[in-house]
Amino acid sequence: MYVPNSESDIVDVIDPRTFRVVHRYRVGSLPQHVVPSWDLRTLWVNENKGNRLTPIDPVTGRLGKPVPVEDPYNLYFTPDGTYALVMAERLNRLDFRNSRTMRLIRSLPLPCRGVNHGDFTADGSVFLASCEFSGQLVAINWKRPRVRKVLSVGAGNMPQDVKISPDGRLFYVADMMADGIWIIHAATFRRVGFLRTGKGAHGLYVSRDSRSLYVSNRDDGTVSVVSFARRKVVDRWRIPGGGSPDMGGVSADGKQLWLSGRYHGVVYVFSTETGKLQHTIKVGRGPHGLCFFPQPGRYSLGHTGVFR
Repeated sequence: MYVPNSESDIVDVIDPRTFRVVHRYRVGSLPQHVVPSWDLRTLWVNENKGNRLTPIDPVTGRLGKPVPVEDPYNLYFTPDGTYALVMAERLNRLDFRNSRTMRLIRSLPLPCRGVNHGDFTADGSVFLASCEFSGQLVAINWKRPRVRKVLSVGAGNMPQDVKISPDGRLFYVADMMADGIWIIHAATFRRVGFLRTGKGAHGLYVSRDSRSLYVSNRDDGTVSVVSFARRKVVDRWRIPGGGSPDMGGVSADGKQLWLSGRYHGVVYVFSTETGKLQHTIKVGRGPHGLCFFPQPGRYSLGHTGVFR
């Protein structure tokens, strides 16, 4: 388990068997996410203010030489492994880079502010990205590349994590100001619904059996469980005494959900069977895009671990 601590510029490594921090890396300024590469051979630390990506070899545990990359808030990969997509949040653009060397190939200016998260359509042809500072979503044909459609979710709202449904028909988009998730038709890119989940809805994670969507409500100290089939909230897990569940991932066996506690300097471990908080692990300041690695999958589409 790799935990980037944005306020202390370190990455903590947790052994999921003992729930203890076993290693600590000093990295560059404002590490936001730890992202598995498309070929699963490298973990990239996104150093947002440091303007670089630092590689970690997940086999040896060694840090590699940092690569200069402008404004890497988040990182995704095209389904064919050709491009790395750098979410240059403060520059309002999507940078297309060589997925291995991170050499810049082209930049796509975006008609929105604060691009940060995304996911691909089932056929991999379109990348739907959220723009938190302008309350918009952008559908991008990445092969051309061009913006296909811009969709507003309302002035003052802040769309965050994006996930395609297991059947490929719908996108779910967390919105931390609307306190819930937008449902977007994956063919027309139109809003078709909204589910209220909790204050500060932020991260989205699909259960291992693909039946449920876990929604971390950062300002509510809760996790909502959404049924894909019923399109409704069917359960809510609470952190005793409150908390700030943010980003993370489901364990390889599907029995646990690991989330960073953004404002509490901890990592939360929930049982997906009971919804109970099993462990609270102390880490650095400002833990954010936690990566549970390795995971089942043939390749990574990026973020904290979106695998296909």
